[in-house]
Amino acid sequence: MSVLRLHAEGPRVAPFELFFDLVFVFAVTQLSHLLLEHPTAGGALQTLFLMLAVWWAWMYTAWTTNFCDPNHPVIRLTLAGLMLASLVMAAAVPEAFGDRAIWFACAYVAIQIGRTIVVALLTRGHALQRVFLGVGFWFALSAVFWIAGAILGGTAQAALWVVALLIDYGAPAAGFRTPGLGRSTTTEWTIDGGHMAERCQLFVIIALGESILVTGTTLADAKTDALTFVAFAVCLLGSIAMWWVYFDLTADLAAERIESSDDPGRLGRSAYTYMHIPMVAGIIVSAVGDELVIAHPGGHSSPWTVLMALGGPVLYLAGHTMFKRAVFGALSTGRIVAIGVLCAMVVVGLLVPAVPPLALTVVGLLVLAGVAVWDTRVFRHSQAEPVT
Repeated sequence: MSVLRLHAEGPRVAPFELFFDLVFVFAVTQLSHLLLEHPTAGGALQTLFLMLAVWWAWMYTAWTTNFCDPNHPVIRLTLAGLMLASLVMAAAVPEAFGDRAIWFACAYVAIQIGRTIVVALLTRGHALQRVFLGVGFWFALSAVFWIAGAILGGTAQAALWVVALLIDYGAPAAGFRTPGLGRSTTTEWTIDGGHMAERCQLFVIIALGESILVTGTTLADAKTDALTFVAFAVCLLGSIAMWWVYFDLTADLAAERIESSDDPGRLGRSAYTYMHIPMVAGIIVSAVGDELVIAHPGGHSSPWTVLMALGGPVLYLAGHTMFKRAVFGALSTGRIVAIGVLCAMVVVGLLVPAVPPLALTVVGLLVLAGVAVWDTRVFRHSQAEPVT
């Protein structure tokens, strides 16, 4: 039985891949709670850093199951081991810069290096082995900084972990250049574009699911008055609007574009590996904003509430703008205007604390809905032009 996905049978995304993703539902929950419980610039930076690490652990697994058949017995056992390590990593998130730094670092390193070793062995004799040997070299290099930082703690931990993450994120851009092996190019990364698109779509669903979970949980614990129910409805509609912006048109069209691309590896690296990061971050920030708004919909807005309630949509739309630019080669004017409106409202909210939190969320909802409507009109116009 070949390990390569070329010989895979059944649905494009295997059931075990969906099962694997359940661990990252917990990871996203941990990240949103960390941001909620640390309403400071330091807390935001820590959450961002850990989100980047969590995303990288998940993303490389998505690349692996793109190259390799997830139904292969060894790959399935590898995924099971990765679930165990990922669960440890997610559990360590709240204290990753404290008492459980070594938990987080060891789990992350085990995920990245362990998976790479298995695939490098399984692809022996295939051109992909050289790619994974390069990947393993870079992860081994960053592992030194991850473990050393966890052991030293404090300021040294922060500095060393930043270096480690820069190495990990810079590796694909450098083509995994490795002594004795050289550099690999995106044309060598013969991926299934449709599978890559669907995997990233599913992670966006995971993040949106966390947002809805937070909305429902906060309502269950909040006062049952009319204003709270209005805030709940607006926040839920905001999550639906985010879904609409991504999935109504763009997701399928982008999947078609990467499937028909002469260099799907390039789009997989830029549009899906990198450009989805601000979208996922935006959903997590929005989830925190939703919890703050539902808990206290009226009265004055704190600076933190303003940044969470409006910053989430800004990040989401910025990421989606870059995603569309990478896939379709055009910059969305409607999104640029929408981001400008949201940023202006952030300034208003910070300068005028009397603006109630619910009003901030309503603005975010209207802007997201406006982008969704704009997309539909532009698409229909583009479809009608050849007929005219």
